Parts: sequence; C-alpha cells; structure tokens
Amino acid sequence: MGVHTHDDFDWTARLADLRRRDAIGAEANRGTADRLVAMLNPGATVIDVGSGAGGMAAQLGLALRARGGGRLVLVDAVEELLDAATDHVHTALSGPGATVKVDTVLGDAASDELGTRLPSAELVWASSVVHHLRDQQEGVNRLAGLLAQGGWLALAEGGLGTQCLPWDLGVGEPGLIDRLTAAAKAWFAQMRTDIPGSVRLPVGWTRSLVDAGLTGVTSFSYLIDHPAPVSDDVRTAAVKWLAFMAEVGVDRLAEDDRIALARLLDPADSAFIGARDDLFYLASGTINLGRRG
Repeated sequence: MGVHTHDDFDWTARLADLRRRDAIGAEANRGTADRLVAMLNPGATVIDVGSGAGGMAAQLGLALRARGGGRLVLVDAVEELLDAATDHVHTALSGPGATVKVDTVLGDAASDELGTRLPSAELVWASSVVHHLRDQQEGVNRLAGLLAQGGWLALAEGGLGTQCLPWDLGVGEPGLIDRLTAAAKAWFAQMRTDIPGSVRLPVGWTRSLVDAGLTGVTSFSYLIDHPAPVSDDVRTAAVKWLAFMAEVGVDRLAEDDRIALARLLDPADSAFIGARDDLFYLASGTINLGRRG
C-alpha cells in the first residue's frame, strides 16, 4: 500500500524516480556534502530529515567517514523510503574507512515529538521537505531546535528548477515548456492551499532561518549539468520529469498544448522526447544555511 503524506503524495510509488534523480545528481550531492561536512568537527552527528531514497544521505556518510567518522541519522515519515535509504547508505559505506554509525528514525517533520526522538546534531539537512509542511516557518523552527550549539541547518529549497528541452519542440506552439512550468507553479500554489491548515510563508528561506533564531545565514547553489547527448539514465530522468510536469500541470493548459504534450510523451509517436538527440538535463538548486549561535 502506498503511503501518503501531508501533501497527499504517494512517495512510495515514486521511489524509482527518486533513485534515478539521486544517481544523476550524485556529483552535485557529493560536492554539497563535502562542503557542509567540512564545516564540522570530526565525529559530528548529522541528521538527514526526509532522506528519501538515500542519495544525499550516502554522500553525507562518505563525507563523515573522510573526516574521521561520526554519526548519521536518517529520518523519514515513509517506512519504505526509510528502508531504501538505509540500504543505500550501508552499501555506500561498506568499504574500508573510519566508522560512521547509522541510525534510523521513522518520524514526521511536522511532529512536535520529533525532537524528543533525535540527538542534537552539528548538521541538520532537509531537502525539499519544508515546503510540504502545513506551516513552513514552524517546520524550520522545529528543525532548528534539533541543532547542537554551533550546529548548522541546511535547507535545500528553491533554485532555478530543471530544463531538458529546447524552446521550440516542433509540435504545438513554441514555448510549451514555459507554459507547462507556469501551470506546474499554479498547481504547487494550489497544493499548498489544499494542505489542511496551510500557513503561508511570505518571506525567502534565508529570512525564515533568521526568524528561527539562526545566525550566519547565507546560501549557495549547485548545478546538475548533463549536456546532449545524454546517457540512458539521464534520458529516462528527463522523460520522467516531463511526465511529472504534465501530471500536475496539464489541466491548466489549453487543448492544443495538451495534445502536443501527449505526443511528446508517447513512445510510439515521432515527437517522443525520449528519442530526441538534443535532449539534455540542466538543474540548479539552492542550499540555505543558518547556525545556532
């Protein structure tokens, strides 16, 4: 049975897609993990809240091992994802090196009980978690409360998003992806509204960190760049990206755009994007950082 969370997503059904995204973003995740763990003392405790398929957790574990070891705590509200992430991390850390103790907690980032079940941490990582919560500022406050003195909260939220296709696709009117992106943003706004008791966050993520009482607030961005021609995994990821965008945004498009989109996603159609030799994958995201003073 699939497990639905506050946003009513069946995350278990998306496990394969999460694994694929981890694979094509591994280099960016590695660089981000190394940069964050370099700010910590050896033996640090790191918590990954919303660990998903475990791609970033594995990189955090490897970075801890390179710094002499430490403790890594995986947290997710979906048991199937937590199991998948745990397996991924143990596989990544199966080679020789300093000891990294791995613990798991089945827990909800929206629960006030979360802090009673977790150790204080020198780094709390949360990627694309807070924007799914009813009250995002409350969620940031809760995550900040997990920090040890001097510890860092790293929120992967925001960025420029993903691009995979040229502006003119040869079917329908040019600019379809721009219109689809706008439709997906409208869907996201509605998704937020439909969360029971939803509270708006009318400030940027760095301001949210300041409002949570953190200091030294800053941000940096990363890039995932797979230019054409792409590997089969990247090609599949690009098709899945467009399929997801269509899933959430198609009802807000005009009829001619819906027809064009159906052709682009049909493997039997000459317009199928999976057969294009100019397919690429370009994505950027932003890490927002704040420290408990």
